[in-house]
Amino acid sequence: MGITDKAEAIRSGEEIDPIAIKKFLQENISDIAGKIAITQFPSGFSNLTYMIDMGGRQMILRRPPIGAKVKAGHDMGREYRVLKALYPVFHYCPEPLAYTEDTSIIGSPFFIMDKLSGIILRKDLPQELFFSKEQAKQLCLNLIDQLAHIHGINVKKAGLGFIGKPTGYVKRQVDGWSSRYRKAKTKDAPDCEKIMAWLKDKMPQDTDHPTIVHNDYKFDNVVLDPNQPEKIIGILDWEMTTYGDPLMDLGNSLAYWVEKDDPEEIQMMRTMPTNMPGALTRREILDYYEKKTGRSTRQFDYYYCFGLFRLAVIAQQIYYRYFHKITDNKRFAMLIFVVIALEKTALKIIESSDF
Repeated sequence: MGITDKAEAIRSGEEIDPIAIKKFLQENISDIAGKIAITQFPSGFSNLTYMIDMGGRQMILRRPPIGAKVKAGHDMGREYRVLKALYPVFHYCPEPLAYTEDTSIIGSPFFIMDKLSGIILRKDLPQELFFSKEQAKQLCLNLIDQLAHIHGINVKKAGLGFIGKPTGYVKRQVDGWSSRYRKAKTKDAPDCEKIMAWLKDKMPQDTDHPTIVHNDYKFDNVVLDPNQPEKIIGILDWEMTTYGDPLMDLGNSLAYWVEKDDPEEIQMMRTMPTNMPGALTRREILDYYEKKTGRSTRQFDYYYCFGLFRLAVIAQQIYYRYFHKITDNKRFAMLIFVVIALEKTALKIIESSDF
C-alpha cells in the first residue's frame, strides 16, 4: 500500500482525453516530452484532481466536478491566480504551471501545477505509518504554526488584494452560506433556520487584523515529509482562499476536528485521524493558536458554530447533485447523514454558548 498518496484509475464519467492534455502541455510548458499517463486521486468531494506523468515529470491537473454550479468554489482561474501570487512568498503551496478557460479540451476550465510528493493523511493511518504520542502532538503544533504563518502573510505586498474585501466579511459569509443552504436544501434535509438566525443575531464586528483565509485548512490538505511525518512540506487546495477574519478560518478547520471522546454522530463524520493518541483537542488548539498569534479566542463558539454550518452547506450542495441525479456518484448518498449530524452539533453549541 505505501504511505504516500496514490492516484488510481479514473472514475467512470470523469475521464479526460490524454491526447488533448498532452497537446496542451507541449504548447504551454517548456522542455516537456514523452509518453503521458493520467490517473485520478480518489478522495475528496470537491474539485477533481488528476495525476499526470509525462516523460517522468509528475504534475497535477485540477478541474471542477461534473455538474457543479457553484462558480465561486470551483473557479479554476482564480485558484491559479492565487497560487501565482502566493508561491513567491510561500513555498509551501504548489507551483502553478499553466491555465486555460478553453472548455473544448476537457469540457471545463482547468489548470496544471507541480506535484508535491509526500504523505497526505486520510480517515485512518495506513498500517505502514505510526505516530508516537509526541509525534502526533508535534504534527498538530506544526499544523497550527503553518496556519499562523498563512495568517501572517502581507496580503497587499504579495499582490493578493484581489482575493477579497475584509470589510463586512463575516456578514457576507453568513448571508452567503445561508443563501446557499436554502437553495441546496432537499426535502430530506433539516431546515437549519435556527442556526442561521443565531449566526445573524450574534455576528461579531469586523476584525481589525484581517488576514489571508485559506478556507479549507485541514490534515488532508497538507503534505507531510515521508521521512519525518510530523513535518509539513506542502499545503494544498487554495480554491476558496479569501481575505477576512482569521478566526473564521480556524472555525472552519475545527469543524472537521473530531476527538476520540466526541459522541457517535460526530465520529461518523471523521475524515482524518484527528483522534489518534497524542493529538491535540480543539481546546488545546485554540489555546496554542491564541498563544502563537496573540488573538483572543474567547468568543470562539460563534466561529466554531459557523464552521459546522458551513460544512453542512458544502455537504448539502454535493448531496443536492446526487439527490437530483446530476451525478450518480454513490459516495455522495451518505452526505445527507453528515448534514443532519452537523446541524445537531451546531444546535448543541448554540444551546450551551454564553456568547
